[in-house]
Amino acid sequence: MDPTRTSLMQIGDVAERTGLSLRTIRHYEEVGLLPEAQRSAGGFRLYGEDAVARLLLIKRMKPLDFTLEEMRDLIEARDRLTNPRLSAKTRASLSERMATYQALVEHKLTVLREQTDSAQAFVDQLRDELS
Repeated sequence: MDPTRTSLMQIGDVAERTGLSLRTIRHYEEVGLLPEAQRSAGGFRLYGEDAVARLLLIKRMKPLDFTLEEMRDLIEARDRLTNPRLSAKTRASLSERMATYQALVEHKLTVLREQTDSAQAFVDQLRDELS
């Protein structure tokens, strides 16, 4: 038996590991956020740990309202940065893109914290009015 196949999982196992639906996983594959899955002899989709890690990354981006294009761009930059043969210029450009996304996420986090604080103040107000 091929040792690489033993670490592959069917889509249901990936869904369980990531908390994503089968439909969502298929959608991410269809729109190019997830590479096309390998197939078993019976035609079942098979995924490795790299697919699980990518899906968990996508899952973190989704509530921050990243567009599919932003997700695709960030994933591509991350993937390309793992190449040890990149030129210094390309590595710098990709690192700059990643820094831009980091700043975007930090901004979105600040906005979410402000919304959470506002919601907490509202809950406190309602609680006080009901007391």
